[in-house]
Amino acid sequence: MSTPITLDAAQLASYTNEGFLVVENLLTSAEIDSFLAWQKGRPADYEPGLRSHTTDPNWEYIAKHPNVAGIVAQIMGGTPHILQTMFLPKYAGQSKEDNAGIALHQDTHYLPTEPNTLTACWVAMSDTSGENGGLCVIPGSHKHPLHSTEQSASDDHISWRMNYDMRDRDGKEWVQEFYSFEIGDIDPDTINRLNVPKGSGVFFTGMTIHGSYANVSPTKDRLAFATHYIKDGTWCIRADVQNTVAVTEYSAPKAG
Repeated sequence: MSTPITLDAAQLASYTNEGFLVVENLLTSAEIDSFLAWQKGRPADYEPGLRSHTTDPNWEYIAKHPNVAGIVAQIMGGTPHILQTMFLPKYAGQSKEDNAGIALHQDTHYLPTEPNTLTACWVAMSDTSGENGGLCVIPGSHKHPLHSTEQSASDDHISWRMNYDMRDRDGKEWVQEFYSFEIGDIDPDTINRLNVPKGSGVFFTGMTIHGSYANVSPTKDRLAFATHYIKDGTWCIRADVQNTVAVTEYSAPKAG
């Protein structure tokens, strides 16, 4: 493994001002191909969930990678704790329904935390663009309050409702309904459809408006891996992901 990436002052300032930062060459092609080969050949009864980083060394490797969690630590100025991990494939040549995206939202809608230190890293595991359902962001949107939402209804986006157990720092418990959040009052001209090459990644805040659309490419898969982190001392109110994993040691290089 090469020397881990260190952000410079201009990159940190850009993240602060824009609410997101694209960083190239987080993972090597070999690292990505190893993960994708495991995904393709995994046992039939393997069911990945939001905490697969605690049971699957392949997921843990990416979530604790020095160019992923290490950069999050630089952004946060503290120890990152892994909340959840997700593999997000959209395969070419499938219907919009099968390849539906995630409506424009703020991650704080899904993962409320106190204080709000929520930070994500979205790693492109294939070349991604607007054509094949790549990530979209609205620069500077993190500077505004949490937007009101409605349930997504577009054919381009998944739609669902689900109840989640919640628990605050004092032990108070309740059930809260979540749904496929969509922010409706958005000027389309403000949406930046990113082109992120394989191995590069996007870091963004919990307040940055982002999402994706369906993969309409007949030949180009859109593969991505996302990890959400909070800073040491932060409380996540959603009970299913409260058992976080502190990244105090980064992934060791893989053999081969």
